[in-house]
Amino acid sequence: MKKKMEPWLFLLPVLVILLLLFGYPLINSIIMAFQNYKLTAPNDIHFNGLDNFAKLMGDPDALMIIKNSFIYVIVSVLGQFLLGMTLAVALKKQFKGRGIYQSIVFLPWAFSGFVVGLIFRWSFNGEYGVVNNLLDKLGLIDKNIAWLGTPGFSLAVVIIAMIWMGIPFFAIMILAALQSIPTDVYEAADVDGCGTVRQFFQITLPYIKPTLITTILLRTIWIFNSLDLVVIITDGGPANTSQTLPAYMYSKAFGSYDFGFAAALGVILMIILGVYAMVFLKATKYDKAGDF
Repeated sequence: MKKKMEPWLFLLPVLVILLLLFGYPLINSIIMAFQNYKLTAPNDIHFNGLDNFAKLMGDPDALMIIKNSFIYVIVSVLGQFLLGMTLAVALKKQFKGRGIYQSIVFLPWAFSGFVVGLIFRWSFNGEYGVVNNLLDKLGLIDKNIAWLGTPGFSLAVVIIAMIWMGIPFFAIMILAALQSIPTDVYEAADVDGCGTVRQFFQITLPYIKPTLITTILLRTIWIFNSLDLVVIITDGGPANTSQTLPAYMYSKAFGSYDFGFAAALGVILMIILGVYAMVFLKATKYDKAGDF
């Protein structure tokens, strides 16, 4: 009995810290989602049932914000994955100056979301942004485009910023997985007359599948939860056309001080990501990934 309890005694301090730092805020936010909790009316905090969720369903911009969130996540993850994979395959080969080039292309991952947001906000400014200036010099436009003030363009700018920022993460993870594949497997494939394309799909992808699944899962969750680029670059504008669920939750909590409604948004976000994680792992057969 003592030996069975010993591991739990060692884990107890960590479990207590996790409970205090994550468990209590999580439980408290779920409770808050069913309350009328506004900092503008601190003496009128009470349970209101499903009113906060009904308020979301009655919001005329709710469907647009949810659609924006899925477009933002899907396009960003797909762009990061394709470009990150291409970069990893290119960097796997030895060439002169590989180390310097590697450090340069991985640089965006070292920047904070705040810095990246400011860079893209200034670059795509409709009046003095460098993007309009370059397009004008190339003869592609005859007048400045209000990137951040035009529906559709504003969300596209945020997506471009997120893709640029996240490519190094995919490249690093995939490059590490590629370098772990035994070289004798490729040598045997060459002897058997297996071409480059066939090797990629029948050797490379099966070997790195566990890494791909984990990386895509993590990046999807991180991007869905991210709000910094949206808040800094467009602040959800114009008229919520570039707004996402996390950014909308932030604006309601610290703009309108409606913590009850913001908590309801957080609960919905948590449910969406929980369902996604279970379905994704089931669909990709993660437990069997890497079996040969």
